[in-house]
Amino acid sequence: MMSLQEISDRLEIQDLFARYCFAIDERDWDALDRVFTPDAQIDYSETGGAAGTFAQIKAWLPVALDRFPMFQHMVATTRLDLDGDTARARTILFNPMVHRSAVGEEQVFFIGLWYRDRLVRTPDGWRIAERHEDMAWSHNVPPMGPVPEIPAN
Repeated sequence: MMSLQEISDRLEIQDLFARYCFAIDERDWDALDRVFTPDAQIDYSETGGAAGTFAQIKAWLPVALDRFPMFQHMVATTRLDLDGDTARARTILFNPMVHRSAVGEEQVFFIGLWYRDRLVRTPDGWRIAERHEDMAWSHNVPPMGPVPEIPAN
């Protein structure tokens, strides 16, 4: 039987993952400050993105996602292992996206992956301290050219 603390932790982490999705989909980059720890390490490289510190990835996202006029991030089916003030999670992401080519043509494609996270409880609530994407599958991905570089600090 789950304790009230575990129920609360699970609901707070579920809300954290939803806040991440809305921040990305609404291009509200500052909202990510309430999702990640300031020293978080993020690795999107397996799915064609970048890897770096939270500050580097936060600066990179608007540039990298500019060629996508629309996308949605839907997380579901989280396996969560709580251990006091830390947790490990593996969560499914379904990610339909629209890519706009250099000549303005748009193409819808789909990506399925897992987020593999290490989470920590902070004075401001649960935050993601490490995030890694594990690629599962893709469908109809157009040629997109090189991934934008992480901006220099």
